[in-house]
Amino acid sequence: MARSERARAGGGPKVAARPDGRTLSPSDRVVPTWTDRPARQASRIIGGPLGRHAVIGRHRFWTPLRVVLLLAVVTLAAGWLAKSPCLQTYTDDAGQVQLDWRDGRQYQAFCYSDTVPLYTAERLDRPGLEGFPYATSWIDDGGQVRYMEYPVITGLFQWVNAKTAQAWTAADWLPGGLPVIVYFDVTAWWLALAWVVTVWALVLLCRRRPWDAALAAISPLVAVHVFTNFDALATAAATTGLLAWARRRPVLAGVLLGVGGAAKLYPLLLLGPILVLCVRAGRLRDGLRATLAAVVTWAVVNAPIALRFPDGWREFFRLNRERGADPDSLYNVVSTLTGWPGFDPTLAPGEAPVVLNLVSGLLFVAACVAIAWVAFAAPRRPRLAQLCFLVACAFLLTNKVWSPQFSLWLVPLAVLALPRWRWLIAWMIVDAMVWFPRMAFYLGVDRDGLPVQWFLGAVMVRDAVVTALCVLVIREIWRPHFDAVRRAHTDDPHGGVLDGAPDTGSPRVRLRPVADAARPVVP
Repeated sequence: MARSERARAGGGPKVAARPDGRTLSPSDRVVPTWTDRPARQASRIIGGPLGRHAVIGRHRFWTPLRVVLLLAVVTLAAGWLAKSPCLQTYTDDAGQVQLDWRDGRQYQAFCYSDTVPLYTAERLDRPGLEGFPYATSWIDDGGQVRYMEYPVITGLFQWVNAKTAQAWTAADWLPGGLPVIVYFDVTAWWLALAWVVTVWALVLLCRRRPWDAALAAISPLVAVHVFTNFDALATAAATTGLLAWARRRPVLAGVLLGVGGAAKLYPLLLLGPILVLCVRAGRLRDGLRATLAAVVTWAVVNAPIALRFPDGWREFFRLNRERGADPDSLYNVVSTLTGWPGFDPTLAPGEAPVVLNLVSGLLFVAACVAIAWVAFAAPRRPRLAQLCFLVACAFLLTNKVWSPQFSLWLVPLAVLALPRWRWLIAWMIVDAMVWFPRMAFYLGVDRDGLPVQWFLGAVMVRDAVVTALCVLVIREIWRPHFDAVRRAHTDDPHGGVLDGAPDTGSPRVRLRPVADAARPVVP
């Protein structure tokens, strides 16, 4: 059946409408219970969808921002409770209070967090300045000299929290506890604040669709992983950087992305989509200003440590160069399930997997080139969030490391790029569920855990769902009338200087007109 025939038959795209049948105008705030079936169905437990005569935006306190932030706080509390079984203690035979991680308790209770073992592994438990990151070294079991393995801001974040925990336990007038438990709680407090900042920026970015930010506020990925590692710091910097860009402040956006890059490198990946879209819009100067600000900020933050402690500063890069394929990378999935020895079958201790590094790097570059081609060849300039999401997904899918908490990177980007509740809720649940076979696999079959095949199967399902989200985003780039954000003739509310800018296309790509590019947008 031709598209025009499907439309006449009632099967074509439908324009978002109010309950009274009136089409949403550009000034209307999008109400999820009018436009998204999952939200409409979920609203039945509180009385059903918003009525057409309801008064919107008149309540003095319960604004969408405050409601979404409250949801985020509830989710963060659930996340802390999920980790709390790993904060239990016991008294050993010598009468000393110890953290109860006996018999793989951290895997049995699914409460593992990198924060706890890193307190001693990174020598953060040393008093005074002895454990200062990048200055303190030790010899691991393989004879390798080791330093703090995290980028500068994340490493200093851990050290400051450790000193705070030690000062807390030294004060007799404060509630006591093991230093490592206090350290976890102090770290969790700041990570929770970082995620609240992420959600706050996301609400402001959503503008006409503020309730979409609730997807990040109630995400099961947050409950499972926000306290697993320190990635909430980077998501806060990246999301506020996108907010600054949306408010046409490219230098501030670059500064925030540079700060995020000094915590985790992924915020710097967002500069690529900014530059590509600025080229297509003829606003390259703004993109270069943001990029220069990001590079200078990253250099300024890193310079004191790099110059004073060069060996410690290089540890993050050395470790990432020398580490092999992580358990949940596609390379390890193929190797384990097929018996393939991998790209570097024989490596000496401390030797980098050169071929694996080269292949993963080339695959990521190829994916970025393909995304750039899509950006130039699309009938309408893509939205910034769409390209940022695709680049982040490409990095995770092609990289040799996909630590479970890395999925937090995608949450705000997915909400901005593809605000379709059914798909995003399904992906978040699938991605969060990977944690449980992972913990059961680490527990070991001899202790009633699961074999590795269960874990790898969950990884494959997650990767398939993420790939499906990428396909949907590319579909909406190529057929803009399917883009829920662009209904009512909006351009790119997250694009900053790109929003409403002339779409000059690319001088190297011949753009063919797409017949349905001007069709009304579906929710």
